[in-house]
Amino acid sequence: MAADLAEKVARYQKLLRAALDDVKKTTPEGTHLNRVADDYLNMAQCYYDDGSNFIKENDPVNALVCFSYGHAWLDAGVRLGVFAVTNRELFAA
Repeated sequence: MAADLAEKVARYQKLLRAALDDVKKTTPEGTHLNRVADDYLNMAQCYYDDGSNFIKENDPVNALVCFSYGHAWLDAGVRLGVFAVTNRELFAA
């Protein structure tokens, strides 16, 4: 059975929003890894915002891509150790 695109877009948007709300930086201010954490958070937030705009433009495929990419930045940050999380089920790492 084919995936329901609208359901998947909504699910990934919700997942990325929850992940953005869950991550907390673990890095000391002024360090290289703190800048990395800031960059990863910024990329994830920008992809969330872009995906939300694609939904408004009735472009669900690009919205899904954005939500997936945004979440990948957070997963990478968790794996790298620049983020602490409380809900491990939101992350692949």
